[in-house]
Amino acid sequence: MKRLALASFYGTKCQDKSVSFARVVVSDLDRGRPIWVGGQGRTEADRDLFFAALGPRKSLRIELAAIDMWKPFRNSVDRNAKNARIAFDKFHILRHLSDALGAVRRHEYKRAAEKDRTFIKGQRYTLLSHRDNLTLEGKASLRKLLNANKRLNTAYVLKENFGQLWDYTDPIWARAFFDRWRDSLKWQRLKPYERFADMIERHWDGIVSYCHPDNKVSLGIVEGLNNKIRVLQRRAYGYHDDDYLDLKIVAAFLPPLPQHVSSDPL
Repeated sequence: MKRLALASFYGTKCQDKSVSFARVVVSDLDRGRPIWVGGQGRTEADRDLFFAALGPRKSLRIELAAIDMWKPFRNSVDRNAKNARIAFDKFHILRHLSDALGAVRRHEYKRAAEKDRTFIKGQRYTLLSHRDNLTLEGKASLRKLLNANKRLNTAYVLKENFGQLWDYTDPIWARAFFDRWRDSLKWQRLKPYERFADMIERHWDGIVSYCHPDNKVSLGIVEGLNNKIRVLQRRAYGYHDDDYLDLKIVAAFLPPLPQHVSSDPL
């Protein structure tokens, strides 16, 4: 257990959504499944519970911790797993960029003339989705939208180009790419993108860490984990027992037992 991902999940215990809860979910990236679920919120103490359960000796063996940019995550890893390299979850970073693009879309809708608003209204999914995932109708709507609004077109191209950052294996070239990307924001009047670039600057060490070949791990399990947990909850109409929910999350990702074991456990 050398490469881990630490993430947060937020949901409700009951079907009427009257009781909310938060969980820290730790996944083994090499085995591709969660190994620990616990905590009650987003504090450092909630993250420290995992390292306390793991023990100091095993914690020091962790080589990579993939986390989001929430400060308690970083502080807990730095304190408990001193030998671990930090790599920020790229899906979390790209979500911030999608939020920035969404903010630009809302601003442009407000300032657009009535005839141009028809191209923007209801196109949030079209704008934020990867072009390859769109239907032919979606691609046609995207072309109309980008042709109708120059600033949205610029924001969309910048969002698509930013994804190239994850392809670099040399931190120097990655930095040069980001500097060029940030320079292209000048005179564009895209304030949400400028705030996003400032955030990347503040967290650059954990972002450029992904360029290291040993850090280029698949974070697909982190991206799909929340959806699978919500499916578990819907099937059971919510869970009232915290410990039982934790066990269900871990068990849902376990590999199936060999056929002879499932048919004849003795």
